[in-house]
Amino acid sequence: MKKLTSLLLLLVGAFAFMACNDTETYADQRKRENAAIARYIADSSVTVISEAAFAANGYKTDVRKNEFVLFASNGVYMQIIEQGCGEKLKDGETATVLCRFNERNLLTDSLILSNNVLAYSMITDKMSVSNTSGTFTGSFIQGESVMANAYGSTSVPGGWLVPFTYINVGRPASANESIAKVRLIVPAAQGQRSASQYVYPCLYDITYMRGR
Repeated sequence: MKKLTSLLLLLVGAFAFMACNDTETYADQRKRENAAIARYIADSSVTVISEAAFAANGYKTDVRKNEFVLFASNGVYMQIIEQGCGEKLKDGETATVLCRFNERNLLTDSLILSNNVLAYSMITDKMSVSNTSGTFTGSFIQGESVMANAYGSTSVPGGWLVPFTYINVGRPASANESIAKVRLIVPAAQGQRSASQYVYPCLYDITYMRGR
């Protein structure tokens, strides 16, 4: 695990940022972030839908149209690829959730972290998630999370928690069942520690499965 941590820290150090101009204001950083998100949306032919349209469609996004719903309160864009088997986390429930993910920096258009690569394939990020009256909080389990090792924090990014209102978190019991999968555009304010510090947005592909 020490070797894994060192490798991840080297990786984070390599991308973390490039050269932050000391004279750059936070407003400048936000403009750069918004431009990166807009560029991804245009280049990937994303169809952005409102929360009202999302609700009218039964809280689903049409993957064929590359639909993402934009949540105005936090700036997160979400596409539900698979709603998942099982049930949603109930009010008052705390559950262990296992995640596979790819994390891409939209400023540099580069993959910066993943537990889908061979080197980390034995680690499925494990987190404890609680639902309190519809508000979700979560923490990574130290020693069982690539994210926690990379960023030195067990706090689950706010963007990762947005899907829990809409997805089921279960374990497939047959070949016909699938786990939840989403794609997220997460602005810095809802992202991990490095993204928040250096103000860059990330694109995530994440699967969610209930742990034991």
